[in-house]
Amino acid sequence: MEVAQCYLDGNADAVEFCTHEPYHNVLAAATYTLQEGDRPSRTGSISLFDVNPDVGRFELFYRVETVGIFDIKWSPVVGNVGPMLAQADADGYLRVHGLECCSNGGDSLSLREIVGEKISSSMCLCVDWNPSTTSILVGLSDGSVSVVSFSESQLNVIQEWKAHDFELWAASFDIHQPQLVYTGSDDCKFSCWDLRDGPSNLVFQNSKVHKMGVCCIAKSPRDPNILLTGSYDEYLRLWDVRSISKPVNETSVCLGGGVWRVKHHPYVPGVVLAACMHNGFAVVKIDEEKGEVMETYTKHGSLAYGADWQRGTLSHKILASTWFSHQFRLFTEMGWPKLSWLVLLCWVLSSLCFRALCDDAELDSGSQSDCGASKVSYQGLQNGNHIHLRPASRGLKELAVLPITGLLVKKPSFILFE
Repeated sequence: MEVAQCYLDGNADAVEFCTHEPYHNVLAAATYTLQEGDRPSRTGSISLFDVNPDVGRFELFYRVETVGIFDIKWSPVVGNVGPMLAQADADGYLRVHGLECCSNGGDSLSLREIVGEKISSSMCLCVDWNPSTTSILVGLSDGSVSVVSFSESQLNVIQEWKAHDFELWAASFDIHQPQLVYTGSDDCKFSCWDLRDGPSNLVFQNSKVHKMGVCCIAKSPRDPNILLTGSYDEYLRLWDVRSISKPVNETSVCLGGGVWRVKHHPYVPGVVLAACMHNGFAVVKIDEEKGEVMETYTKHGSLAYGADWQRGTLSHKILASTWFSHQFRLFTEMGWPKLSWLVLLCWVLSSLCFRALCDDAELDSGSQSDCGASKVSYQGLQNGNHIHLRPASRGLKELAVLPITGLLVKKPSFILFE
């Protein structure tokens, strides 16, 4: 059942629910849009929504225009420190915003930029907070990674090194051992670095398992030995990092589309939400023995990039966004139990444009990376055309919506509306 809808002013590529109480209802959505012409520019915005599933509310209450944004991330919950939103943008800036009450009083909220610094002449592609919020990790389009200290509203680059050969799309602190950071790139390499020994110290680097670029990295919040990676080769992989110098790839599951973003369920172990680019969104149950797709959504007709779970005491929800789409719609599903009955999905209205872009994608095979796989061209990305991230050898896939079984739903009663 559709509850509400809202249009964004650009192409949505990142969505994040606030991790801090009492702001679990606050959703941030970031956009990136290429303004073509004689002097092309990359523009974007951050929009804040109030999401209340109990009354079916999905309201836009704040928006700020920015340069084109590739990634945003709410700060971890640490002591009495309030929620902060880090922004990685196309101009090479790292910015940190604070969520606070508006100056005119009342209960309304807004974002205030606490600090912003240009940290590179390259584009900032991904961002992650240290668990203590004292530093921020940034991946750059030239393959470098920066560690930026954050204290008293100041940003200072304390380490920066060339980590990969191509664009660095995944950079993540180890939440259990924050002296370790993981990086992944379009060079097909998945790497770990120890910050205590200098920026050039490589703990391990795997260049054989991923057949295409590494898009995302997610450490399990409950099991310090488990880590997930997603790749353009359409596989979600589980790694055991107990032997940190040689992590073991335990299992993998093909999701039928490039795995751009992965989010662990905030409460249920082993359940993850994945944005799978050309193949929509998937809820996956994964363990050491096997990975099982519990549910998919593929009716949106565009690229799936942003995905997140909403935290809360009574409800578990999903929000997803798609590229080349300016619209959010709020759905409720009566077949789900209360623990997982709300799904927020972005809906696309430009299917004709998407099909034309798919035709263009078939012509772009890219160059060869070190691992021998086809390197995806990022010229399209930098020109605002993410469709070129698709491997030329892949055709557009449509999978049927699978019934949800097992942990979240007792019977296959989930229905999505076109």
